[in-house]
Amino acid sequence: MSRKTIKVNYLARVEGEGALSVTIRDGRVSNAELRIFEPPRFFEGLLRGRDYSEAPDVTARICGICPVAYQMSSVNAMENALGIEVDGPLRALRRLLYCGEWIESHALHIYMLHAPDFLGYAGAVDMARDYPDVVKRGLALKKAGNAIMALVGGREIHPINVRVGGFYRTPTRKELAPLAETLKQAREDALATVRWTAGLDIPEAERDYHLVALHHPDEYPMNAGRIISNRGLDIAVEDYNQHFVESHVQRSTALHSHLREHDCYLVGPLARYSLNFDQLSPLAREAANDAGLGPTCANPFQSIVVRSIEVLYACDEALRLIEAYEEPVQPFVAHQPRASEGFGCTEAPRGLLFHRYRLNAEGQIQEAQIVPPTSQNQPSIEADLKEMVGNWLDLPADALRERCEQTIRNYDPCISCATHFLKLDVRHE
Repeated sequence: MSRKTIKVNYLARVEGEGALSVTIRDGRVSNAELRIFEPPRFFEGLLRGRDYSEAPDVTARICGICPVAYQMSSVNAMENALGIEVDGPLRALRRLLYCGEWIESHALHIYMLHAPDFLGYAGAVDMARDYPDVVKRGLALKKAGNAIMALVGGREIHPINVRVGGFYRTPTRKELAPLAETLKQAREDALATVRWTAGLDIPEAERDYHLVALHHPDEYPMNAGRIISNRGLDIAVEDYNQHFVESHVQRSTALHSHLREHDCYLVGPLARYSLNFDQLSPLAREAANDAGLGPTCANPFQSIVVRSIEVLYACDEALRLIEAYEEPVQPFVAHQPRASEGFGCTEAPRGLLFHRYRLNAEGQIQEAQIVPPTSQNQPSIEADLKEMVGNWLDLPADALRERCEQTIRNYDPCISCATHFLKLDVRHE
């Protein structure tokens, strides 16, 4: 019996601290483990006893790359608990803010974290020496997304303008006008990004994923909708815990999430795209077709192309929202606390993000549940490794390690923030 173990002690170009271990016996992968060893941060515990109004600002601190997603899921859950209906210009502004996050987060991943894998560089700094204009385009896109977050959210990182019921302050049409000019150029850069990523040397791979994402009848999903899948799931957000379950595994400080009926599943760009292709803007659909993508995509390595399609869509959608914007009469909907339970779900750049809160009569948080995309995708990442590594066993050790890392980075896992380099240990028995 031959045995080989691939160990990656620190994953680079992902947000957080994690490691990889793959065991190969007799030419087949017998075990694949993505280990998350970053210390737990206890946000669910930190929220208990706090006023409901604090939740958006506290949860925004969970992630510096996708704080809007945590805020939006949080306020959606609180508004569900308190019977608040946010619509019209306030709802449009929230969607605009979400567009900003999709643009900046996807641009960061595409250009700085993922593209070096396809071009053979250790990182974006090395890549920039040979592709300065490409990297500048990526930075310009991220800057455009940050500009939306700064104006609508109050600042680029951990926005402070979002509150339960709406915003603390809403922008004027005059203030939004300069954003439109920035976004017109960003849209051109996004279109160029689609063409560029489509031309990368992308490995051949197909996976039979159970895809899960939000679906809304009137729009590509960001901050509202029902939870659907390509295998018949179609539920309201408040029914999430009836179908999904979290469990602890010894190797990880992050909980694993599973569907009760079908085990592991995939959330994120591939799922959103494949379940909602018809709701992309005409420009985004045309770009996807030109890039060689059909209405569904099951190659995880093409996620870099799908993310570029979503950047293009977000630029297009942001311009539409700015053009149609009407200044609201009030920046938020007045409300009162009450004993209740609320549920909220939005589409973070990396996928479905679920929040649940239970409040007492004074509006204090008695219980909080937050299920981020990466904990949902962790079993799917391991399944990808088990299924695909066996096809690469003839690669040299360094190349095999890099392909394993790339497989993980297909998901843009958000563990927190890391700048570690990788070590590989291959043992033959």
